[in-house]
Amino acid sequence: MSTLSQIHHPETKVQFKQILIATDFSASSQCALTYALSLARRYGSTLSVVHAMAPEPREPIPLERLPRELNVPRLDAERQMHQLAENARLDIVDHHLIIKQGPVWDVLSSIIERENVDLLVLGTRGRGGLKKLALGSIAEQVLRLAPCPVLTIGPHVPPPASGLIQFRGILFPTDFGRAADAAFPYALSIAEEHQARFVLLHMLPPMSLTDVSPGAYCPSPHAAEQFVKWQHSMREQSRLKLTKLLPSSAKLALEPEFIVRTDFLPEGILETAAIRRIDLIVMGANRTSSPRVSAHIPWALTHEVICRASCPVLTCMA
Repeated sequence: MSTLSQIHHPETKVQFKQILIATDFSASSQCALTYALSLARRYGSTLSVVHAMAPEPREPIPLERLPRELNVPRLDAERQMHQLAENARLDIVDHHLIIKQGPVWDVLSSIIERENVDLLVLGTRGRGGLKKLALGSIAEQVLRLAPCPVLTIGPHVPPPASGLIQFRGILFPTDFGRAADAAFPYALSIAEEHQARFVLLHMLPPMSLTDVSPGAYCPSPHAAEQFVKWQHSMREQSRLKLTKLLPSSAKLALEPEFIVRTDFLPEGILETAAIRRIDLIVMGANRTSSPRVSAHIPWALTHEVICRASCPVLTCMA
């Protein structure tokens, strides 16, 4: 393990003291609740389960609120919330059940700020088979705007086999940028906490001879040899940068793996996760000033990984 480090290893482990999960009572959100509950048990967290009811339509003449006993949508939401809590056995952790009316993000952001939430958990489901709609516009908006890390249980993530989840393999893909730096402490701390295999991955974009050598227009053994040397040099440099990320104070149960691949994104990340039997992908994502627009770019990296991954994805925005 390298004694060099470019990222300070926190003296205390990452703690998820306040976990918030949004639910619409669907199967996907129930699957996500299992993950949230397991993490709350492991970290001794307070778990807040919130359901955002649709805002009331605007009336030209303001109307008085319905008495509670006549508010059928709220009574139905309360019934489903208590049924969910009973089925999930939420009584084993400190928890709050919250039902608020309003736009989903407005409801979540107010709770995140008030409760100092450390982790937001989302369940997503596919819609219509289109990748760009696989998360749903609300989930994508929340992912882009959340000030805390977000654990997303994508449409291809199966329910956990047991109540207490063990992340045995953690994958940390990095481009050595600011967002990846923000995600690294979470990846390392979770790997330490779960005594997991820690796999650090850097992807080099595929390049042809014409990208690196004018002589490639007239292919020759010399041009091909130079290209191979260049590729080898880039791989070695990238691998060295990966090893420098890991501080000497890291307390990993197993030797970390440093992988440099030449492939397209996100295919390389997803294939590595499948080959290494990864249970959690931790990655940074760049924040955008237009979340609703950027969330629907079909080939956005974060979006694609979450849509297609068969394991949960933890994202940290920067």
